Amino acid sequence: MSASPPVLAVVSQPMSWLALWWLIALLILGRWRKASVWMLWSGLVVLALLGFRALPDALLRPMENLYPVPTAEVVNRQVGIIVLGDGAELPDSFKAHGQVPLSETAERMTVPVGLLRQSPRLELVFAGLDVGQSTAQVSESEQARAFFQQQGLNMSKVRLDDGARNTREQAQHVAKLLGDRCQEPWLLVTSAWQMPRSMTEFETVSCQVTPYPVDFRTGASTPLTEYSLAHSLLRWQTALREWVEMLVYELNH
Repeated sequence: MSASPPVLAVVSQPMSWLALWWLIALLILGRWRKASVWMLWSGLVVLALLGFRALPDALLRPMENLYPVPTAEVVNRQVGIIVLGDGAELPDSFKAHGQVPLSETAERMTVPVGLLRQSPRLELVFAGLDVGQSTAQVSESEQARAFFQQQGLNMSKVRLDDGARNTREQAQHVAKLLGDRCQEPWLLVTSAWQMPRSMTEFETVSCQVTPYPVDFRTGASTPLTEYSLAHSLLRWQTALREWVEMLVYELNH
């Protein structure tokens, strides 16, 4: 998952709000028992409702559907692909076994490989994230290099960047790395739900990018019978984080 400020990470998790709700209910239990009991039960009802996947999907779907996947004709007009890393997971596992563990955003890595095999002339720029969680001292770009080598890519056409802490810094690093070449047409590959914010950041640094969304989490619709509290809570966090970050960006510009 992308690196986020600690406050945003807390705010975007529904369980944080429920925990605060229940804490308040317990604190007022002695003085306002009826209100406290109502708050405890209402919190349980909300917790149960959070498990319906259709709710967070309704927040994610507009972001994911904003940009279509480019056609082959559009891809052929590009000079290369910019891939946004998502913060490599399990660096200790990679260091111990030499196999690159792909996260739930694996399509960010696998789709570009397919595109490069179809169009070998394309270049690849990988913008890694430094989430400050690596105890094995293995950067995301190191793992990306190993993955692309294992997939048989021509590494002379691959450039890797590391150290960015968020999407904004990824865009800034890529713009600095490419220089004037950022004005040439590039594909921007990242998760579909993150694409609106990513496009804004790359437009800010005056890079000419065409969105190539991957890692879709939603379909055309979500049946109301789809229920999983664990999976839905993760989707709630993803959706709320993106909406909050876009709101903060709009307020600051």
